[in-house]
Amino acid sequence: MDSQTAERSAQLPQLAEPRNPGMELDLDWVAAVQANTSAIERRCATLPGRRSVKKDHQAAWLLKAISLIDLTTLSGDDTEGRVRRLCAKARQPVSAGLLRRLGMEGLTTGAVCVYHDMIPTAVKALEGTSIPVAAVSTGFPAGLSPFHLRVAEIEESVKDGAEEIDIVITRRHVLQGNWQALYDEMKAFRLACGDAHVKAILATGELGSLRNVARASLVCMMAGADFIKTSTGKESVNATLPVSLVMIRAIRDYYDRTGYRVGYKPAGGISKAKDALVYLALMKDELGDRWLQPDLFRFGASSLLNDIERQLEHHVTGAYSAGYRHAMG
Repeated sequence: MDSQTAERSAQLPQLAEPRNPGMELDLDWVAAVQANTSAIERRCATLPGRRSVKKDHQAAWLLKAISLIDLTTLSGDDTEGRVRRLCAKARQPVSAGLLRRLGMEGLTTGAVCVYHDMIPTAVKALEGTSIPVAAVSTGFPAGLSPFHLRVAEIEESVKDGAEEIDIVITRRHVLQGNWQALYDEMKAFRLACGDAHVKAILATGELGSLRNVARASLVCMMAGADFIKTSTGKESVNATLPVSLVMIRAIRDYYDRTGYRVGYKPAGGISKAKDALVYLALMKDELGDRWLQPDLFRFGASSLLNDIERQLEHHVTGAYSAGYRHAMG
């Protein structure tokens, strides 16, 4: 992708990809899924050096990354004021002067992600934009509240205006190999979401093996997940390149088998612009340009935007600005 193509694609609206309807649980397919850990790690180790981009090309890719960020605040001390500031940042993620000089006026982030209580505040703050509000749900982050309450939480979030729901799966279903239970749970969550898109958070750092990650990814897609997501951001290990490669290839296999595209969201631990570039290169290599649009790829991050803005300012002015100039609020 050259710099002009990346700049144009960063300005494209979200495309109307048909939702994944899911399919019957295919246990033979699930059982056949394996993961060669050493080969996966070797592949990922080559990415940072092999896919380096510089100057105008790097700026174009970083502008693309901004359009793919789910700008997120998931803290116990969240306030309405903090959420309003976050939404203002989503509407104007980079200073107006920088965007004018880069020819990218109107650029926004992909979504704003909050807890349920903050949905009305975010919806109001984003009125007049196409930026969707995403809400974490189902007893986030542990996912261990009573099942009927997890379903009710989804329904309440949709009713309050969330267009995307990030649910957490029950990890023990994966650890025990109870794929039917995981499928039934995910299918119930998908049904409760109605017209809202559902992102299935696998909490990959707690699943024990890359093979479990691959199988859980596949089962969630079979049950109708619109996105699969690495982490809540609260685990000790969050998004990594090996986990991402496994999940991306599960998406590719599912598309090859069914014809439906499922999105991918790495979350947690992605805070540097250079890391975002590696993830974009991985997506382009493995799935192609179509998966570099906001309806099929998101970063779950907040601090990432700060570093991207600093890199863009350096690109335009030749000097790095102080980090506090790009604070969220």
